[in-house]
Formats: sequence, C-alpha cells, structure tokens
Amino acid sequence: MELFGNFGSNSDLSSTIGLSNTGNQFWNLTPAELVEDTILQGEGLLTDTGALAIDTGEFTGRSPKDRFIVEDDITKDAVWWGGINKGISSAHFDTLYARMKSYLSGRDIYVRDSYACADDDFRMNIRVVTELPWSNMFAYNMFLRPDEEEIKSFSADWNIVCAPGFMADPEIDGTRQHNFAVLNFSKKMILIGGTGLQVKSKKEFFQY
Repeated sequence: MELFGNFGSNSDLSSTIGLSNTGNQFWNLTPAELVEDTILQGEGLLTDTGALAIDTGEFTGRSPKDRFIVEDDITKDAVWWGGINKGISSAHFDTLYARMKSYLSGRDIYVRDSYACADDDFRMNIRVVTELPWSNMFAYNMFLRPDEEEIKSFSADWNIVCAPGFMADPEIDGTRQHNFAVLNFSKKMILIGGTGLQVKSKKEFFQY
C-alpha cells in the first residue's frame, strides 16, 4: 500500500477506523485528478460543457426506508423511532462494517479530509473514505475544505465510508435490501453502500 496526495500525520486508517489492507490510498486529490481517474477507470465521461457525467445505477433518488440508526445507549431514548428513523443493532453494524472492510481489502481508495460549519465553535471534522474517485469529488464539493496547514494536524470527528459496489445481505446485515446508509453515533461513523447516489454522503450527515 502507498499513500498519495496531501495527507497529514493522522493518516493511518487502520488505527483510526480499523480499515487496513487496502490498495493504494489517494488523499485529498484535486478535482482535476479525480476527474482524470474517473475517466481512466471508465466510471464517467465529460459532457460537451466540460461537466463530469456519471451513471449512478439503479437508484436515482432517495431511499429513506434504507437509512438506519444504530440503537444504543446514546440513541435509544433520543431518537423518534419509526418508519423513517429505523433502528439497527450494534452487532449488525459491526458485521456490516467488517464485511465492508473485507470488500475494500486490496482495493484502491480515495480519502477526503473536510469539515462542516464555518463557525469554529461548532465545526465538525469529517473524513470521507470512498471506493470511487467521483464519490470523493462529491465530498469535495459538498463539505468545506481545510487548508494545507489544517490537514497536517487533521483529526476526524466523524468518518464516512462509502462503497457503492458493496451489497449488503439483509439476512446477515439486518438491512432491508442491498443498499443502505447506517449512522452510528457512538462510533461517529456513517456507512453507505449498494448505491451510487452520492447525495446520501451529504444528507445523512446534515440531517443530524
């Protein structure tokens, strides 16, 4: 495994979120680099206006019935549970993430250090780990960007792991079907998979 791009001292995904044995890791690439990788991988193409066009697959809109919140000591009495705020167990979260890590083993990944809220009193640092370069571009566009000095000492408050190619197994993972977004407030992680619709990376974070 090699690290490329602009990364800081806290760049060991193995120690921070237990993600090891990946292929090359590309950190905080520029939009031009991400577009180039997307095109070279056959994941998208440039339109006649110069915009990057992506086919996100079967899902073209939100899938609210496939969004879950880990039900634990933090959330059990704080969330209005129901058809939209659906619970999932900590055990299912751990199983799902273990299977995602196995899926990402040996694969190149893209990492984006970013943050939400311009007010320093409320700022949350977000690290977004994506299977695909264009997913990382979405994070570049949606979140605020630390400067080079901030990246050197960047420490994530929340981590988002997004793997569109990974399909959940409802019987094993406790999901409704193969696509999912799962929020874990205790571990401050969001898992997204089985869908190329990247709005979930933004929506799942800002809803809370």
